[in-house]
Amino acid sequence: MKRIVTGIIAHVDAGKTTLSEAMLYTAGATDRLGRVDKKDAFLDHYSLERERGITIFSKQAMIEYSETEITLIDTPGHVDFSCETERALSIQDYAILVISATDGVTAHTRTLWQLLSARRIPTFIFVNKTDICDRIQRELCEELKTTLSNRCVDFTLADSTAFLEEVASCDERLMNEYFESEEVSDEGIIEAIKMRKLFPCYFGSALKLKGVDNLMRGLDRFTRESEFSSTIFGARVYKISRDKNGRRMTLARITGGSLKPKDTLLVGKNGSQLEEKVEEIRIYNGDRSQPLKEAKAGTVCAIFGPSSTKAASSQSFRDATMGWSAF
Repeated sequence: MKRIVTGIIAHVDAGKTTLSEAMLYTAGATDRLGRVDKKDAFLDHYSLERERGITIFSKQAMIEYSETEITLIDTPGHVDFSCETERALSIQDYAILVISATDGVTAHTRTLWQLLSARRIPTFIFVNKTDICDRIQRELCEELKTTLSNRCVDFTLADSTAFLEEVASCDERLMNEYFESEEVSDEGIIEAIKMRKLFPCYFGSALKLKGVDNLMRGLDRFTRESEFSSTIFGARVYKISRDKNGRRMTLARITGGSLKPKDTLLVGKNGSQLEEKVEEIRIYNGDRSQPLKEAKAGTVCAIFGPSSTKAASSQSFRDATMGWSAF
């Protein structure tokens, strides 16, 4: 099964967490559709988040859809917590940028777009709340082309002649492929998305589960699993937090090799290096978690034991003689 890490980002009130809930429900990962206004969202499980009705902390959920396992990272939309969002970008293969159809592309949306561009993160776009918007889908898509990129393409028309022509116009290789066969391969589209030459756009209402299945099918069909070394250990730390019992945990994505409980890591601190043992590894799904005997490359997990690790969006933790080396 293909494994990808996908983050959901948006301007506040665009319906980002509602889309996360809809994706979880559509994939069968939850048996109910949580709502922010009812304070029962699966991912906004902290009391302060439910009280204020906003996401404050980035959290992960696990989704299996068709042939794809998605580690979904839900991030804050409020600008006051943008640092939490930025740190989470460092571990993502793809991003889903949620835009409210009623508000359109806001100034903060453009800021997020620039951040995704600077990080070279392949991006899918979901235009939400179309059920309460007067503008038709074509008008919304034109706004995306004008304000974000002319390579934004409506993927709800996938496989039609108009769709193939528009996709082909985004990349020279796709254009050549289309001229030769009047078709565009999925692999060609996947490569164009990965290289940020093409931005798939979907439209719907997360609250009413409209268009969510189309987005899920797109993530399953048009994404590619990242390649990692199977022998050289590496990891990227994106967050330091604590569990319900107050234990310090290092949230990281394994970017090479694997990690097991009782492994010894070499962590840099103040110019020196400390040996620290991994006590436990857990994988989180909302506020639930389960222990892992081995975290393989590509896994996003919580590591217990090390006390000197630190999170930095531009910082990698990679293999050394005894394990990690922090810079």
